[in-house]
Amino acid sequence: MSRFIFAPAARQDLREIQSFIARESVAGARRVMGEIRTACARLAENPHLGHRREDLTDQPVLFWPVRAYFIIYQPETTPLEIVRVLHGARDIPNLL
Repeated sequence: MSRFIFAPAARQDLREIQSFIARESVAGARRVMGEIRTACARLAENPHLGHRREDLTDQPVLFWPVRAYFIIYQPETTPLEIVRVLHGARDIPNLL
């Protein structure tokens, strides 16, 4: 099974996402976190599934949507490095 790691900024993103959603629903927060982890595992097995977003960054990262969030990752790393996990409404260019 392929592996992935979260960069420190991505770990912080996940803590914030979980905390935000859990204010309304702890079960909902668990579901979203599970969906994000499942997507990360899938990306680790198929790292080129994502797509470039040249409108958001010129960095060599790919984006994969999960609900309203983007998993932003380095496709050429082993294990796959998840750089950030950001809500689509955030100012992504300034956060990368």
